[in-house]
Amino acid sequence: MAHAPSRPLRLGTRGSPLALAQAHMVAAALRASHGWDESAVEIVPITTSGDLIQDRPLAEVGGKALWTKELDRCLVEGRTDLSVHSMKDVETIRPEAFVVAAMLERADPRDRLVGAESLAALPPGARVGTSSPRRRAQLLARRPDLAIVTLRGNVQTRLAKLERGEADATLLAAAGLDRIGLGGVGTVLDELIPAPAQGAVGVEVLAGNDRVREWLEAVDHRSTHRCVGAERAFLAALGGDCRSAVAAHASNSRLEAEILSPDGAEVQAGDGDDPAELARRLLARASPALRAMFAR
Repeated sequence: MAHAPSRPLRLGTRGSPLALAQAHMVAAALRASHGWDESAVEIVPITTSGDLIQDRPLAEVGGKALWTKELDRCLVEGRTDLSVHSMKDVETIRPEAFVVAAMLERADPRDRLVGAESLAALPPGARVGTSSPRRRAQLLARRPDLAIVTLRGNVQTRLAKLERGEADATLLAAAGLDRIGLGGVGTVLDELIPAPAQGAVGVEVLAGNDRVREWLEAVDHRSTHRCVGAERAFLAALGGDCRSAVAAHASNSRLEAEILSPDGAEVQAGDGDDPAELARRLLARASPALRAMFAR
């Protein structure tokens, strides 16, 4: 049992219901692992640019950094001691000042379809809402007749937009739905490889903060950390950005992945135990147009 911090450990997080639920999971894990009382950890909600910009895909306005830059600033300025992230939303290449010191055990990484029982059950020309290049491409690869419309916001916002008829269906992460008590919503899509790091919660700290890093070792789920690391290494080897359609999921030492053209007309898929080698293999098979989406 580690001694409790002399002041509350300040845990920075986005303010969405899902982000807060994940922050409370990290706080509870720290308290349970070290025998701390309730006052040892304080949750600090922070509004990010990604929360404020709701009308455009992230790729058009700055990419994944919109989820992290305000949290990063709070760490650097000493307003927080650690940041909780959905690892799917963390840039592949991070500044050396920060380190992901722990990941909780990953939840269900798959997508759920909300609005229909299956992809096949969607009527011809159905409007499916998403702002994810990966989901767009995977949907069009299977159903080129679908109309993909931009749908952004947190889980509740997107469900509300669906209810208002802004789309006929949408895809949401099973892990996120489960964590906010909506485990019965939607149908799991086993046929889609998820986004790299989907379902994983990471805790980031300043690289030089050895005391907090030591506390976090107790809550790190090594297998999740290793698998998510492989998925992120695959992304790094591809050299893509948030406009690139990439799916990857590691289980034990095996990584399955695919890269897709934006319209889903071309899909290069494979598996292997070396993320960099798998990235090279898929890029080597890809057409010049698809290859141009990567290796930047």
